[in-house]
Amino acid sequence: MNSFKKIKSALISVFDKSGLEPIIHALNKDGVTIYSTGGTQTFIEELGVKVARVEDLTSYPSILGGRVKTLHPKVFGGILTRRDNQEDQKQIAEFEIPELDLVIVDLYPFEATVASGAAHADIIEKIDIGGISLIRAAAKNYQDVVILSSKSQYAEFQEIVENNAACSTTLGQRKSFARDAFEVTSHYDTEIFNYFNKEGKKEVFKQSITQSQVLRYGENPHQKGVFYGDLDAIFDKLHGKELSYNNLLDVDAAVNLMGEFKNDGPTFAILKHNNACGVATRSTIKEAYEAALAGDPVSAFGGILISNTKINQETALLINDLFCEVVIAPGYEQSALEVLQSKKNRVILVQKEINLPKNQYRTILNGVLEQEKDLITETEADFKTITKVAPTTQEKKDFIFANKLVKHTKSNTIILAKNETLLASGTGQTSRVDALEQAIHKAKTFKFELKGAVMASDAFFPFPDCVEIANLEGVKAVIQPGGSIKDELSIEYCDQNGMTMVMTGNRHFKH
Repeated sequence: MNSFKKIKSALISVFDKSGLEPIIHALNKDGVTIYSTGGTQTFIEELGVKVARVEDLTSYPSILGGRVKTLHPKVFGGILTRRDNQEDQKQIAEFEIPELDLVIVDLYPFEATVASGAAHADIIEKIDIGGISLIRAAAKNYQDVVILSSKSQYAEFQEIVENNAACSTTLGQRKSFARDAFEVTSHYDTEIFNYFNKEGKKEVFKQSITQSQVLRYGENPHQKGVFYGDLDAIFDKLHGKELSYNNLLDVDAAVNLMGEFKNDGPTFAILKHNNACGVATRSTIKEAYEAALAGDPVSAFGGILISNTKINQETALLINDLFCEVVIAPGYEQSALEVLQSKKNRVILVQKEINLPKNQYRTILNGVLEQEKDLITETEADFKTITKVAPTTQEKKDFIFANKLVKHTKSNTIILAKNETLLASGTGQTSRVDALEQAIHKAKTFKFELKGAVMASDAFFPFPDCVEIANLEGVKAVIQPGGSIKDELSIEYCDQNGMTMVMTGNRHFKH
């Protein structure tokens, strides 16, 4: 893999010229002939370095408003010619095509142009044609040609040519650059496809994420794990160790749950294994934290904590008494931060304002499932009272609160809530009765009075058994989607026992 090849000539044409100057000087120092055109040519000449104009090589000017500059056999022939192929060498000699040993090209910023909200016509003009063709050609012929397709490679390349004799590279180095080039082109094409696929969507799975972070391990120590994405776009990490695979799953669940309370009063949630074990809304964040912790102080150990408002010092002092993996908030008082940072490994995150993706993906069998996120959040306007007794004002507030939680809890689930506080939940049970009984048992374990609480279900009641059990425990208010062919049985039971029930028409399964 140490087949050294000297760089004698280079083609350089880049949109972003930052970081290019040291490369130009290094190539010039080693006597490399530099071909260029347009703005890059001007940039190089202003550095005092001689440039061979592409237009002089091809005998064609840049045409069509710059759309066609380098698309010519004298350019691509010089890149694609195989140095050890006699017929190739004979042809380039016949047509006076110079060999090109190095290609430095980047692509028009299509992705950034789309993100900027630019007009369609401007976006189309940022679809690179010549650049991506040059990158592919050079990468294909990595046996003889070096391709730099990103300014992030400049420092690595400069170190290589400075350390290797006579501005040369090895086969292994060239192949590595070629691999990176195909990553650039594949990502670029994916972004273009997805832009065009927004209208009249073709159902194919094409996603490309270029940033990654190798995790300590996956769900268990014997499993490898990697996160693909840009966490820095969502959080400012202020303190603590690197997030683990399981941390990230819980952080994702926490952020999605707290998104439901973005515009509510001070709300605090504690999560464990993707499910909330404590949630409360109060007039202060300190009170919200105390109420959330009281919901299940046992499960809170080692959990993920999240607030919808800035955390102050008095709240931080309480949090500091609990072993927790991660704390997330939109901000922290400086005095609160000093308290929370006293634990070396505790991860402290500031959540930024960001629009999260609206679709979800999951690998199954030999493929991928895609679905829209469950973005429906019911309000009082969505409630259909189907019993003789109507809910009170407080019960309506608790319905809204509980239904937000049920949406973010693993099915089958039942939520018991009171005064905008999670009393208990039954999570991930194979029957709705089991979920309810689990929730009741948990609520009683932590000495909660169920009289006056509301019950929320992620799906309809096929039988009246759940409302019967709830009634016996003092729960008189129920919110559920409805939709069972036997809805009337539950409604009749509620009417006979002075209970109120509302239906929303929206199921919230979460698997």
